[in-house]
Amino acid sequence: MALAAAIPPGVHFGTSSWNYPGWKGLVYSRDYPATGAVAEMLGEYAHHPLFGTVGIDASFYAPLTERTLKSYAEVLPAGFACVSKVWDRITVHTFAKARDKIRAGQVNPDFLNAELFVEAVLGPCRDHFAGHTGPFVFEFQSMTKQDKIGPEDFAHRLDGFFAKLPRDGRYAVEIRNAEFLTPAYFAVLREHDVAHTFNSWTRMPSIGMQLDLPGSVPATFIVARVLLRPGRAYAEAVDAFAPYSEIKDPNPELRNDIVRLVKTAEKLRIPAYILVNNRAEGSAPRTIAAVAALLGGS
Repeated sequence: MALAAAIPPGVHFGTSSWNYPGWKGLVYSRDYPATGAVAEMLGEYAHHPLFGTVGIDASFYAPLTERTLKSYAEVLPAGFACVSKVWDRITVHTFAKARDKIRAGQVNPDFLNAELFVEAVLGPCRDHFAGHTGPFVFEFQSMTKQDKIGPEDFAHRLDGFFAKLPRDGRYAVEIRNAEFLTPAYFAVLREHDVAHTFNSWTRMPSIGMQLDLPGSVPATFIVARVLLRPGRAYAEAVDAFAPYSEIKDPNPELRNDIVRLVKTAEKLRIPAYILVNNRAEGSAPRTIAAVAALLGGS
């Protein structure tokens, strides 16, 4: 609670998902099974003093069902907003073998399908999760030359897509192609009040380098996902850091970048949703605690 007091109002820290039984004694008060009890774990997570949001990652693989949304809503405190990843059917340009062996290599006909997003993702959240719906993150995984989408084309497609979405939603774009970080990209996001998701990822510039780009805060809110040390593969971090109860690879530069994001939100007087992944340093809750200590001057 003392660390939480250093976090400015309007800045919401949280973790990428919460189903980690290894957090017993750190976040959770008792043992939870490796699978199951997801809603129950979320209820305990949401009462931790350092957490003001959470990343729902399962929604990337399929839209959450009415039953799941209701089970989450039942255990969350009033006003606790979640950051949800959008179903990848809407953000994947070409089907990958790892996700769809039958259609691998084929162009996805639902890429940036605004109607599908509203029907399958936004609508159910409005109906069953309205009090807890925070920003929706559209994660675009790395695109290759074979996809034949350059920076200008990508920005143009985003412009047409967000023009079709309801304006009262909060949306954020996460990209894995550094060359897409162009003035046109930020201009499109600014036009539609869409956030650029500051992300620490294998082949992306650091969060601090992204923050230094002109126009990198295009919306009336900030979203960040602190995922990996740049240059490190995801699978490598999974193997090295489990069960995610301790810091294994301290990254002072990354922590300072997060502090800069917080200070930017304070200066602009806008809310910020900052999600930390276990694979960033080894334990997302401990990374958040370390950043809170920096904010408090300790």
